[in-house]
Amino acid sequence: MLEIIDATHRYGNVVALNGVTVVARQGEFLTILGESGSGKTTLLRIISGLERPTAASAVRIGGVDVSELGASDRDCTTVFQHYALFPQMTVRENVEYGLKVRGIAVDERRERAMEALELVRLPHTSERRIHQLSGGEAQRVALARAFVTRPSILLLDEPLGALDEKLRLDMQEELIAIQRNLGITFVYITHSQEEALTMSDRVLLMKSGKIVQEGQPTELFDHPNSAFVARFMGVENILEGMIETIALPYVTLDVGGRSITGRWCGKSDPRVGAKAVTGVRAERASLSEGQDRSKAVNEFSCRRTASVYKGKYLDLTLDTPVGAIRSRVWDVDAAPAEPAFIHWSHDTCTVMDP
Repeated sequence: MLEIIDATHRYGNVVALNGVTVVARQGEFLTILGESGSGKTTLLRIISGLERPTAASAVRIGGVDVSELGASDRDCTTVFQHYALFPQMTVRENVEYGLKVRGIAVDERRERAMEALELVRLPHTSERRIHQLSGGEAQRVALARAFVTRPSILLLDEPLGALDEKLRLDMQEELIAIQRNLGITFVYITHSQEEALTMSDRVLLMKSGKIVQEGQPTELFDHPNSAFVARFMGVENILEGMIETIALPYVTLDVGGRSITGRWCGKSDPRVGAKAVTGVRAERASLSEGQDRSKAVNEFSCRRTASVYKGKYLDLTLDTPVGAIRSRVWDVDAAPAEPAFIHWSHDTCTVMDP
């Protein structure tokens, strides 16, 4: 459905995109994830036709070359973070607007507008003004206005960024349901790894104008290919070391004179003597008062130095021979009062490019 092949874009001397290729299937929920300045919004503008790339091998939508077409001539619609709804119009008139511009007859556009409002569960607001809506309602109206024209691709530029936490979580579920119902290709821009993990069929993570890893949400969450990806995806414990042995899929690092073994997830082949990093999530680092005799675990003596209560869980910081390690305890009552050892399995530990 969407093909952006080898796109590069510059703003003066600044390279915003550097040889980026993005392909999205019909009906796919594709998320483009990255921090500010990573190039994700520039990529969205190129897809929508608001920007023309400095260079690209191809820009196609539905198999059609759209590289010379402007935004109004492409079969895609954009939903922005701040809605861009017309305050002088009613909700229904806002939803109808794109159909009116396209010359759709009055009766048909009203019928389609009400169908769209039914889909976002807001038909009862059709004659209200925009200022009479809550933030979540306004966002759903913006969505209805975007998909009422039946585009092949719906582009969403951080649409939940202005909502509070409860509304944002509710809208994540709404978006998934709407996308599955419509079967439209969604291209979703966000800096939130939580949103990417919750809603996406596939995620592209960007850094400095390049895609650094792509795959299903579980791939980026469980198998980051570099220290940057691991940190961005919320891996709390990342340690630097040097590769001492390789027995793929496992690699063992020397970290401060101690050995840590994990699954290799790097982009290149591992090499003995090369620098690498290992990472383990806090919730996968377990605590005990005695040693674990299993051979398939990394285990170190530890001493608790700090704890932070976070309602659903307790985060503990432990001093170990390889440095400070954080452990997340979900059952606070079952946590050892003074843990003596911390351990995590080889299979939940990743080793990757530095």
